[in-house]
Formats: sequence, structure tokens, C-alpha cells
Amino acid sequence: MSGTSNYDVAIVGYGPVGAVFANLLARYGLRIAVVERAADIYDKPRAITLDHEALRVFQSVGLAEFMESAIAPHNGSHYLGVDGELIKMFDPMPPPYPLGWIPNATFVQPDAEKALRDKFAEYGNADVFLSTTGVSLAQEDTTVSLRVRSESGDDFTLTARYVVGCDGANSFVRKHLGIGLEDLAFDEWWMVVDTLTSEPGKRPARSYQYCWPSRPGTFVPGPGKLRRWEIKLLPGEDPELAGAPDNVLKLLKGFTDTSDLTIWRSAVYRFHALLGDSWRAHRVFLMGDAIHQTPPFLGQGLCAGIRDASNLAWKLALVLRGNAGDALLDSYEVERKPHVRSVVASAKQFGKIIGELDPVAAAARDQRLRTELESGKAETIRQKFIPDLASGLIASHNKLAGRLFVQPRVRAADGSERRLDDLLKPEFAVVTATPEAMSWMSEASLSCWQQLGGERVVIAEAGKSTTRDGIATLVETDGVFSNWMRQNRANAVIVRPDRYVFAGAGNAEELNTSMESLIEELGGRPWSWNMPLD
Repeated sequence: MSGTSNYDVAIVGYGPVGAVFANLLARYGLRIAVVERAADIYDKPRAITLDHEALRVFQSVGLAEFMESAIAPHNGSHYLGVDGELIKMFDPMPPPYPLGWIPNATFVQPDAEKALRDKFAEYGNADVFLSTTGVSLAQEDTTVSLRVRSESGDDFTLTARYVVGCDGANSFVRKHLGIGLEDLAFDEWWMVVDTLTSEPGKRPARSYQYCWPSRPGTFVPGPGKLRRWEIKLLPGEDPELAGAPDNVLKLLKGFTDTSDLTIWRSAVYRFHALLGDSWRAHRVFLMGDAIHQTPPFLGQGLCAGIRDASNLAWKLALVLRGNAGDALLDSYEVERKPHVRSVVASAKQFGKIIGELDPVAAAARDQRLRTELESGKAETIRQKFIPDLASGLIASHNKLAGRLFVQPRVRAADGSERRLDDLLKPEFAVVTATPEAMSWMSEASLSCWQQLGGERVVIAEAGKSTTRDGIATLVETDGVFSNWMRQNRANAVIVRPDRYVFAGAGNAEELNTSMESLIEELGGRPWSWNMPLD
């Protein structure tokens, strides 16, 4: 194949992050190219955990039903000290679930990737080039030329308005741009062993962290028959020799009876903590492992990449259709980089707890953590370690700005019970608790909102779900939204397409001021606050 094709966005890398990102973009009708060096999906699991924010993103691309059948609950983690007794624990967040999904789940990565690719194949405005590698890229004022090479050795060029590198830790895109990685000081060798059990009920349904200086390890029960162990290599152990099949079995026997297990995959990894210096170079962006790598001890590696995809997709769509200026794209790094830095810091902290090799230090750790746990000082809800947005496209100093918007279950007009996002477009939304609060929008606010494609939604505690005069009224069935609004003393909230809150409002003046601020910050086509309604 030869020649040049013109796309809105070209994505390099078709792993789970690239596939999520492609699906998110496709919802906006954009013309997309995906380039992937491998011929097919890697058929063994790597990531094994997803949180409720990531599951909500899968839902947003039409895979809610698939994920419901594919995941298993992550029932928390128990950290066991030197004596084998509990020193620290994480419990699942109790229901009702604020985002409409269980807070943490396990999944089988190849199955999820296939579902994402199958979904993306439904879009007619997209091309996927497998067994194709990036060769070079060149940026012009308004386009990027991406030169790629097929398996047969043919070179051809894809031209796109933007290019996004989702091409993993050894990213061609990052290296071609010369972007460095900041070392966040974590570097350990661990073995990951995925097994299939013939006796699914044999082990506990929760994870265990074996904080043993003699051999630290982790146990994670996956969906169905999948059971995973992560085992730390000790100083002086050769990573290559450690991965030999007989040694894998020997190490595994230190944690469990292996008579019911078949080893599906074992691999020795160097767990890193790295953060890219720059996430954007003009019209080229990086996301996922291409720009950050985190130790796995908070289960956030893939989740972080999915957040990247969710953050950038709607911003690119708004800029490409003229509803926002190019400066909006700078908020991607502003929002995501500190968030990832915070998550990595927590993952490192937990990794240091689990992986302590000094018996004296481990004994002191056990005493300290056990005291914190028994006194109630220890945080036991894992999601509390995932921060809100601290800056970027959010209303500064607004109490709700940067928090994730809740997702109640609501009754649709046809009487069916649905998750809220299923009834919304991937656009901005003003959501209120009463019709009166919706009427606070000024004529100017409403005009700009309509130009932006924003939605207006009233979520009521009782009554009938209807749509009238461009306003959807939905009746919630679980109290998640009404309780959240009361708790935060808000009557209206401006929600971004990625379901982060731009601002909450208690009265008409607050709502209109925040809406004006949002429109000005987007900086797209000239907005007139005196423009009459159509």
C-alpha cells in the first residue's frame, strides 16, 4: 500500500489504552487510523484489575453488558505480616456505588481487548493497520505526517490533524520526539505467574499481600479459573534464571498447594515508577505506558491509561469541531500528570510495605501498621487513594470542581432502569435536582449551551421520566444523586463529557457565572453572551 490518507486522529498502538481511546473518539464521528505493530491481540493476561472509573469508560463505549459478564468483584486485600497475621487491609467500598459500578474488579485482558476491537470495527470511519510499525513523523502547522511500514516492507504515510502515541513503555512516538522520563525511584524485579485452577473454590475470594522478608508476594483471584501470584525476586537472583519453568513452580509452592494449578503464563518484570517530562509536542500526544509507568501495588496501571484516554478524547473532539481553542489540549497534561504522580506515590508506598526485606524493619512495620489498623487510623478504602483533579479545566475554588460526578440508576422514559450515562451523549451536561434550578440558566447561558451541544438533565426523586423543551427529566431509583447533592449543598452541577465536575452551583448567579467561565475557558468560536435564542 502506498500514498497518503487524511485522518482527524492517528493512533499508534492498539493495546487496551489505544483501543479504548479509538472507541471514545469514534463516538464523535471522527476519521481515525490505528497503527499496531503486532499481528493480533496478545493472548495472555497482563493487567488484571480495573476500578469503577475505568468500568464507567467501558460503559461509555457500549461495553457495559460485556463487562458485567466478564468481571469478578475484587473483594479487598489483606496484608499479612511476618507472623502471618493481619497488619493492613483494604475493604471494598460499600454500596450504593457512587459511579454505578463495583469499585474494584478483576478481568481477563485479552477478552476485554477483543471486545474493544470488535466494537471499534462497527465504525465505518476508521482504518486499522496491523503488523505495521511507525518509522518517523513530521509536524506541519495543521497536520502530522506519520510514516509507517507494513509487514511486507512497504512504507506509506498517514496524514492526520493529531497523532497520539499509545504504544507502550518502549514507545516509538516518545523516543522519536526525544521526550525523557523522570525516574520516581522504584525499581524492583518481580515474577508474575498466571494460573488456571481446576478447583475455583479452593482459595479465598480476596487478595493477599504476603509481607514476608524471606519472600514477599501477592495473590490476586481473577475471574473464573484465573488465579495470579506476583513474587518478588531477592537480591542476587538472576531474573533470567528465575523465570525457568522448574523455578517458577518452586517459588509458587512457597505460597500455595499447586496440585490444582496449570501455569498459563509466567514472566519476570522490572517494576518501574516513571513519569514523562512532557505529554504533548505540538500536535502529538502520549498516553498510557508510553508516558507513565507505575508499580502494580494499587492496581492502577491500566486504569491510569484509560483515564488518559477519557481525558483527551472529548477535548480533541471539541477542538476539531471548533467548539474549543487549541489551548484546551494543554489541560490534558495539566490535569493528568499530577494525578498520575499521586497514584504512583501511593503505589510505591504500598510496594515498599509489601517488599520490605529487612526482618528488623519488617517487625517494626508490622507493629506500626497493626496499631494503626486497630486504632481505626488506617484508611481501609482503596478508592480514597485516587485523587480528584486539582487544576485544569475546572472552576477554581469551587467545592465540587474536579470531583467525579456520580452515576445513579434512573428510570428511562420507556420504564426501564438504566445507568445515567447510558441516557446521555458524550457532551457537557447541566444536571439539576429540580426543574426550578434548571430555569436558572439565563438566555445567554442557554444560547451558548446549545451551540456547545450541551445537555440539560433534571434528576428527580419521584415522578415520571420525560423529555420536554430540550430538558430530560429522569427519576432516580437508588438515591445516589439526591444524597450526593444534599451532602454537597448543591442544586445544579456542570459536568464535563468525561464526567468530571466543572463546577457545582447553589443558586442562579453561581450557575451562570460558572457557565460563562466555562465558555470563556474553552475559547472556541466567538461566543456572544447577548446572542438571542434560535
